[in-house]
Amino acid sequence: MSENSCVKFLPVSVFATVMGLMGVTLAFERVGKIFHLNVHSVYVLLLVIVNIWFLFLSGTYLLKFLKFPEEVRKDFSHPVKLNFIPTFSISLILFSIGYFEISKTVSLIYWISGVIIHMLLLFYIINKWFFHDFKINVKNPAWFIPVVGPILAPISGAAFSIEASWFFYSIGIVLWLPIFSILLYRVIFNDPLPPKLLPTLFIMIAPPAVGFISYIKLSQQLDNFSRVLFYFGVFVFMLLLTFYGRFSRLQFFLSWWAYTFPMAAFTISIVLYFHLTHFVFFKYFALLAFMLTLAVVLIVLVKSFKSFLKGEICVEE
Repeated sequence: MSENSCVKFLPVSVFATVMGLMGVTLAFERVGKIFHLNVHSVYVLLLVIVNIWFLFLSGTYLLKFLKFPEEVRKDFSHPVKLNFIPTFSISLILFSIGYFEISKTVSLIYWISGVIIHMLLLFYIINKWFFHDFKINVKNPAWFIPVVGPILAPISGAAFSIEASWFFYSIGIVLWLPIFSILLYRVIFNDPLPPKLLPTLFIMIAPPAVGFISYIKLSQQLDNFSRVLFYFGVFVFMLLLTFYGRFSRLQFFLSWWAYTFPMAAFTISIVLYFHLTHFVFFKYFALLAFMLTLAVVLIVLVKSFKSFLKGEICVEE
């Protein structure tokens, strides 16, 4: 595999690796705290490592844009790849969350850049949704990715601007509902998802789990609406566990990274629910969810590395 081909065919979905790694890093820190473990130094180290990986991917994708702009244009017009582009801006918002307790200034810089880029991408993508003839069969859970960004924004953003955070949250949470309905219609009444996209079903966990965390940041209370968000996330997680047989037979695709961030977000939502209710059950539920998330991340990481060595990642589709 030549250097040029790796740059030319670098999939934009590769930024999902940053989301997964940041997700498990944040989950590690949150779970460590409820068990009174001193994990701060390890957390900072992991945060820096993931940040370096993000910068490397960003530089490589910029190189792709400069050397092969036609390939980037294909990403921005493809009905599936299009929805993975905001993984870049979501990564910026995740770094804002990650740096929040370390440096408010760094966190703010990441937050502002993340929400601005994400909103520009969201307007672009919604224009594509409105005015391009996308058939029902190309719709898949990756369509949740653009709306997860605004839902995620208040987690750190509530400390910077409560009104802006409510603005972003409103966009994401309202758009999530019709997209969820469209997805249900697509999977029930049309052709099954292709195997390559089956892992993206896990993205369904992210809106309610992240929505719960952000809502608590905004409202500062556990009320009936927040409980609905939390328990719907629990239901989706349990539902996906019943699909284990189907997932276990899949060959590896880069889309396996879709397992990682939603599971990490779900783990963090359980930690927060424990803090709010003090029910000891949720403390150990969070530990179990984290161990499962960590195992999945490690498996996907190893498989990704092996696939890269075999030259199966940066290839023309």
